[in-house]
Amino acid sequence: MSEGPTTAKLDQRLRERLSPTRLEVLDESYQHNGHAGANGTGFGTHFRVKVASHMFTGLSRVARHRLVYDALQDFIDKGLHALAIETEESPGKPPV
Repeated sequence: MSEGPTTAKLDQRLRERLSPTRLEVLDESYQHNGHAGANGTGFGTHFRVKVASHMFTGLSRVARHRLVYDALQDFIDKGLHALAIETEESPGKPPV
């Protein structure tokens, strides 16, 4: 990965790895200018992810968050400084 994190890249990765039924990725970096980890551009360092997936069924909050972190680890290595995560199980039966 040659460039830093973007909402589009995070969205694509989470769709590939978690097959979400609902996904929202927000870049909140502009709210953290001047804070630790900010890169001065207002983009690409602080994100919020809201995701629902059948893969979360029966998992603890910590295990759900670990799946998200694992999916995004290379972005974290490339400058994603802070990640707020909101997860929920998808209702109904998982797709076959």
